[in-house]
Amino acid sequence: MKIAFLGPYASFTQLAASQLFPEGELLPQANILDCFTAVECGEVDKAVVPLENSIEGTVSMTLDYLYKTQGIRIEAEAVMPIVHHLMVHPACDPESLEKIYSHPQALAQSFHFLDARYKEVPKQEYSSTAAAAKHVSENPGRNLAAVANQFAADRYGLRIIHRNIQDMEQNHTRFIIISKQPSVYTNDELEVLGEKSGLLITLPEDHAGGLHQVLSVFAWRKMNLSKIESRTLKTGLGNYFFFINVVGRWESALQQNALEELAALGTETGFLGNYKEFLLKS
Repeated sequence: MKIAFLGPYASFTQLAASQLFPEGELLPQANILDCFTAVECGEVDKAVVPLENSIEGTVSMTLDYLYKTQGIRIEAEAVMPIVHHLMVHPACDPESLEKIYSHPQALAQSFHFLDARYKEVPKQEYSSTAAAAKHVSENPGRNLAAVANQFAADRYGLRIIHRNIQDMEQNHTRFIIISKQPSVYTNDELEVLGEKSGLLITLPEDHAGGLHQVLSVFAWRKMNLSKIESRTLKTGLGNYFFFINVVGRWESALQQNALEELAALGTETGFLGNYKEFLLKS
């Protein structure tokens, strides 16, 4: 089975994909759009992409392509604790660091540690934590450091000089498995955290009480919503679609009737699937 993931190698997304598909052929992609395109065109069977970080929020590009890419389903969600380490080349003098590289989110998530310990050392944003680690490994003659994960340190032969430098312990990223097939993902090796359904809803027009009408469809049926997020349609100011998660299984006639009522309100509703959420290791 071919699995696309947001690369490069040794990224957090590869770490997630390797746990979700330990026997799969993992293929790195340059960006999130390439992951969706690979699935849409049938180049791969599935893809793993980040959806949300507990500190930095939703990955807007993932939401946009869930909306724009026809026939895409969500097979599963997976939550992974994010742990950052500061690493250098074995030949580096860590007391004389010239520059620290990492993805902007990793630098932001480690800001207080880096500010306290390496305030005078310039920080430079890189395309990913893994790419930053690779850059450090390719420049043994310079005193460079990268903020990345253990996976990257092992792959690129770097020495970790400070572990767990993230400012908040509750730093988690939620990933999703996307595919074109309405199949159910299962994995007996991973802990199941819960079950939910994903919906994409577009209102017919901007009018007073429109969103309230949509939410009432779920409220009177006592359907619990764990996430409601708006994203611009990019067709003009004030035009949005909504990504909604409904907790639990989607199987009863009452829930199917909810879709019919949403249609009666004139909304466009895309059902992304009913899927489980799993816990991964960092």
